[in-house]
This record gives sequence, structure tokens and C-alpha cells, in this order.
Amino acid sequence: MSEKLVLDSFALVSLFHRESGWEVVQSGLYEQEKAHGRCILNWINWGEFFYIVKRRVGAAKATEALRLLEQLPVDLFPVDQPLVKAAAEIKSAHAVSYADAFCIATAQQLNATVLTNDPEFRSVQHLIKIRWLTK
Repeated sequence: MSEKLVLDSFALVSLFHRESGWEVVQSGLYEQEKAHGRCILNWINWGEFFYIVKRRVGAAKATEALRLLEQLPVDLFPVDQPLVKAAAEIKSAHAVSYADAFCIATAQQLNATVLTNDPEFRSVQHLIKIRWLTK
């Protein structure tokens, strides 16, 4: 089976708006589906994706994006107290957003690779595996 992938909201926004690197996200989703696996998205990053899309293109398009997201091979990962603590620990030690800290903590918990192009992740490359959308 291919490596387990955790999606950052940056990756999803790139996919939905066909921004630089969107093909890498599409390929990652295809790899997971072909291997009978699913990508992972935690609920915090789901919310981040929703508000970013809503700000950019409005409520109707954001709701449509969520419906499309439901059709992708993506499982929503629960946020529990240990994940919140792990994210807080990451946030306290690294210059990343709180939402990014959840993505990082999720990847650590699952021993998975994060799919992103968010430059904030450069400061945590030693903590997790990262598949960058562009070089």
C-alpha cells in the first residue's frame, strides 16, 4: 500500500482552485484510491478549508466545495484531547499556525506524510514527512 497522506488545507485549496501543484494533490488522491486507501483530513483543517474557500468565493461555492470533498477518498480524522495537546505542544515550539499544528500532530500520530505547499511547514520538516506540491 502507498504511504498514508494527511491533507493540509493548502493542498485542498490548491486542488479546488487549480492552483500551482494541484496535480500533485490529484495524484495523491488517486494513489490512495488505487491502493484501496484514503487520505486523512482532520476536522480543524476541514474548517480551515471551508473558511478559506468561503472568503474567496462565497458561501454557496464553499458549500459546493464541501459536497465535492465528500466524494473524494478522504476520511475525516477526529480531534480529541491528546491531539489538541500535541498540536498545542507543536504550536508552542514552532512558528506555524494553530491549524497547521493540528495537521502536523495528525501526521505524527498516524506516521503519515503531509501533502502541502505551505511555507510554514519548512520549520517542521524534521518532525514529519512532507510531500511538497511544487519544488
